[in-house]
Amino acid sequence: MTTNARSSVRSWFALAVLTVAGAMTCSALIASNMGHVSSVTLYKAGDSLPEGGVSKSGKNTINLPYAIGPNIVTAKDLMDDITLNNVAFLERFVEATDGLEIYTGRKGSPLQSLNLAAGECYYLTMSTTTFYTIVGNDKPSYAVALNSAQSGVSKTGTNFVSLPLNTTVTTAKALIDDIGFANVANIQRFIRATDGLETYTGRKGSPNVDFPISNEECYFVVMNPNPNSPVNYTASHY
Repeated sequence: MTTNARSSVRSWFALAVLTVAGAMTCSALIASNMGHVSSVTLYKAGDSLPEGGVSKSGKNTINLPYAIGPNIVTAKDLMDDITLNNVAFLERFVEATDGLEIYTGRKGSPLQSLNLAAGECYYLTMSTTTFYTIVGNDKPSYAVALNSAQSGVSKTGTNFVSLPLNTTVTTAKALIDDIGFANVANIQRFIRATDGLETYTGRKGSPNVDFPISNEECYFVVMNPNPNSPVNYTASHY
């Protein structure tokens, strides 16, 4: 083999190694950036729901990973990622008043901006039924502050909670126990067919049976009076 031929082989081999290493690095970056993926269908008013019935108003809860993005920081970013024309508006629960703050993403919206927060849940009211894939990362050590009733902080101790996608909590009873049974008055989930709430207390005589926890929805956690409020809750996870 000539000197030039050997040089060509060495160059080809070096290029192949770099190419493979680059591909492996790229794959690792993609995998680490993706973290957890969840796919949901957000239904508009009148459309049939998988749980039965039809959507009353097109309102859905959306369970976001604790680190969504990296380019989704605000409510407007989220609505654009879903497709702005498909989303009528987003609502955030305000603990101090038990009311809802509305953001439309359009000119004239009562809010100019609304930053998304880890562990916080949102309502989305849809104009068009939309299949949406959520990509992000969960922070295993992240603790959500669950407030008991306290003037100026929480009117009734109600918290609208987004759970991490990698949680191992699978039922409302398990969620109550994971937070601390003595700390929690009840867990509530939103019912899209009625725009009402289903309540589970975990106690004997609870009006409802235990219900499953799903990555596709969020939950209201109502806390008992607690002198050490807030309870900083890190969900059990894999």
